[in-house]
Amino acid sequence: MNECFFDRFQITDGSGKSSFVGGVLVSGDRIVAIVPSEAKEQYAALKHRVDRVITALPGECLTPGFIDAHAHSDAYLVIEPSAPSKITQGVTTEINGQCGGSVAPRYGEARLSSDWASILGERLTWHSLAEYREVLAAAKPALNTIQFIGHNTLRSSVMGYVGRRAQPEDLTALGKMLEQCLEEGAWGLTTGLIYQPGLFSSPDEVEYLARLTAKHGGFYATHMRSEGDRILEAIDEVLELVQKTGIKAEISHLKTAGARNWQKIDDVLEKVGGAVEKGLLLGSDRYPYCAAGTDLDVVFPDWAGEGAAKAECVRLADPRTRARIVEAINTCGRDWSTVMIGGTWSAETCRYSGRYLSEILENEGKGLSAGEMICRILAADQCRTGAFFFGMSEENLAKIYSQPWIIPGSDASIRAPWAPLGNDYPHPRAYATMPEFYRRVRALGFSHEETVARMTSIPAQRFEIPQRGEIKVGNFADLVVWSPESFKGQSTYSNPHVYTEGVRLVMVNGVSAYQDGAFTGNRGGRFLTRA
Repeated sequence: MNECFFDRFQITDGSGKSSFVGGVLVSGDRIVAIVPSEAKEQYAALKHRVDRVITALPGECLTPGFIDAHAHSDAYLVIEPSAPSKITQGVTTEINGQCGGSVAPRYGEARLSSDWASILGERLTWHSLAEYREVLAAAKPALNTIQFIGHNTLRSSVMGYVGRRAQPEDLTALGKMLEQCLEEGAWGLTTGLIYQPGLFSSPDEVEYLARLTAKHGGFYATHMRSEGDRILEAIDEVLELVQKTGIKAEISHLKTAGARNWQKIDDVLEKVGGAVEKGLLLGSDRYPYCAAGTDLDVVFPDWAGEGAAKAECVRLADPRTRARIVEAINTCGRDWSTVMIGGTWSAETCRYSGRYLSEILENEGKGLSAGEMICRILAADQCRTGAFFFGMSEENLAKIYSQPWIIPGSDASIRAPWAPLGNDYPHPRAYATMPEFYRRVRALGFSHEETVARMTSIPAQRFEIPQRGEIKVGNFADLVVWSPESFKGQSTYSNPHVYTEGVRLVMVNGVSAYQDGAFTGNRGGRFLTRA
């Protein structure tokens, strides 16, 4: 059995308590011994038991692997199982299937998000979650994945993308499909209630599915119906759902979006924090940036987005309908200096990536309105364009991170600096969430140990991930060797495909996936289940 010894490290075990200098013995996929350096005889015996010894360099620490509590890598793990943008941050476990969108189930009219579908191509062979698990196992991912089931994916599998309420027969079909997924290893349910087709759902529909999820012991994470103008009402909807169903619930990427809503932050934190204290909510996650990243077509009015990308393209091809969309966009009141174009999908639009829409209009608009330019870009990209929306406050982000119940969630898929994932233009959170979270939380006065706990044991305990999140005898050997002083994100909005610095080794289930600046080619990640 493969064994290795981590020698004379500052061990921060993830508990949030003090660190100590010592050694850790790994055998197979488990931690089998932890010994302080003062216990000299025992220490020497363990060190000399193995052939592979990893000795600490000055300033390095050994911690549990980081848990990305809100990710979107479901499909991309099949394409690029080495998971480079996340592994190089020290991420060893992701919680995927967020914001109502998941890689499975995929039946009927259900389509994956445009970036996933465009890159997967012929590799998109599965329909059920069980089938996806087989494809993922064959790919041998480098990190662990926990899979939630997206409400939008369920709804489109059963009802397509029509803008109507679910009927009793629809609910029965939705529930049957969800329960099958839960039995096949899904961790719970997520919603994305601003996206198609989930925005057409009633609270009763979500309650029905949440009850089924709770019956199976599953969890719930929600991108709420509003994160801006009606955020307080949206939080109340979540709390009412929890009180009715008893489900264990997490609010996704907590924010107050739009400058006119920044002043609501204290009321938001009081409402959510009070619910956490009462045990009604698990807490929330948040990425360490003030720009959201999603599809550009979210600026469409709801009626224009119904049916998703395929239907949107048809509407844009009709001059009269396109004129209505343009008018709706132009009168929505959005500040276009806060919108940056992200990933693009055509030769005509690639030059726009990383540029603000206001700057594009000024330099290349030739008299076009914002609505006309957006429709031109989306039509060229077949409605797959990504965008970054700078609608959040740095001061509010600091207030959010000052809450101990906030944990890191990148809200991002894995990326790579090479094709095919390197052809995209991602948000920097894909490469740098963990170092930026660590830096910001430490700057607020939290200790190294407390901050590491929020990246490891707290998400593990919150989502009941067994035997992970702490360096403890018997736990799985998900470990990271890194230097707090040099742990820095290098990815930016203008140059996103750049790795984090300061991580020397990442081990997942006893397998070293990344060491000394190189990917080893060994991958030990697993699809985790609650059983």
